[in-house]
Amino acid sequence: MMPQLKNKIDFAKYDDIDQLSIDELESYQSHFEYDFNFGKIPTEDPYTLEGQQTRLAFINQKLNTSTDYISGKKVFADHNLLKGNIENFIGMAQIPVGIAGPLVINGTTARGSFYIPMATTEGTLLASYSRGMKACRESGLMTVVCLQEGVQRCPLFKFNNIIELGRFVNWILHHKQTFIEITNATSRFANLSDLGINIDGNELVIRFEYTTGDASGQNMVTICTNQICKYIIEFCPVKPVHWVIDSNMSGDKKGTGLVLTRVRGKKITAEIVLKKEIVQSVLQTTPELMARTATSFTNGCIKSGALSTGMHPANALAALFIACGQDVACVSEACTAITRMELTDNNDLYCSITMPNMIVGTIGGGTSLPTQKECLSMMGCYGEGKAVRFAEICVALCLAGEISILAALSAGQFANAHQKFGRK
Repeated sequence: MMPQLKNKIDFAKYDDIDQLSIDELESYQSHFEYDFNFGKIPTEDPYTLEGQQTRLAFINQKLNTSTDYISGKKVFADHNLLKGNIENFIGMAQIPVGIAGPLVINGTTARGSFYIPMATTEGTLLASYSRGMKACRESGLMTVVCLQEGVQRCPLFKFNNIIELGRFVNWILHHKQTFIEITNATSRFANLSDLGINIDGNELVIRFEYTTGDASGQNMVTICTNQICKYIIEFCPVKPVHWVIDSNMSGDKKGTGLVLTRVRGKKITAEIVLKKEIVQSVLQTTPELMARTATSFTNGCIKSGALSTGMHPANALAALFIACGQDVACVSEACTAITRMELTDNNDLYCSITMPNMIVGTIGGGTSLPTQKECLSMMGCYGEGKAVRFAEICVALCLAGEISILAALSAGQFANAHQKFGRK
């Protein structure tokens, strides 16, 4: 039997999130514990060596971690680490890394307060995200849940006619278990979780969907799918006249209409209720004005043909992906988001974001390079068993950013903030 895609929730006995009771979801809140003494990031001397050293000392002491490479105390020297990451190496691009936070999360695996490293050259960015985090933690807990996982590769096969294609499809559907076994023999981490068929005349696209452990998985699913396709071409009763390893339907490094009905990477949802008084004191606006502006922004997305209603998740993800050794081009798909803000019955502000394409990893790729490893380690996200934790942090960060930018726009602060922080 073909394995089914499982919802990635702490309560492993459930195959479907709809079976998860309200009482059990609320138990996240009642049993959640974290350190309230997280401490405020030192902001004095923002552009001096003394200020940098103060912040580094704060992070090292607070997180019991090392920032020797980020700070420049140690210089990258082990060129063997670059194998598989780059060709024709000549040096490093130096992008400033700042720290934002703390971001307080009550997730399925990410629980606690986190200081977030962000690499960017855009002024106002860290200030904005820090403000959003402050509004969130002073209002309560941000609940974050990983719903699903899956990474696809979609090879294309072309035949002389649809009759040949039909015979081929019938053979494919009778060999699912064989494809699972090929996957397991090819990779220690990949598991084939689903298979789909898309027919267009004499062309066929097969969607192979995998889980990939703690790697983002694009290379992994390519290698596994290639092995499956080799088997198919050798043993199928009807040979295609042409085939390619991907049909450009997998959503790799692009936003597509499939993102709202399927998952690519990890599908994460996050929510928080911002208290009215916190919206007023921290964000300098009102829940009513934010909710009204959010509705107008959703209409703007519809009129412009946007694939999502997010305002700027790409800002958070690009900065975090660069800092943490992710495939930065995947921001193009990962930034897809459904952002919602609406008034509650007592005039607080309900905020949520759902992101179905959070394709990240905590092993492989650029994660083991020195500064990237240090950044992941700051959040307890380096190594095996940490990918869901990192994905939940990514989405929580995006929600904090959505809150802050919408507040600024609704209150007319947006231009002034960029005038203050974004210019020389």
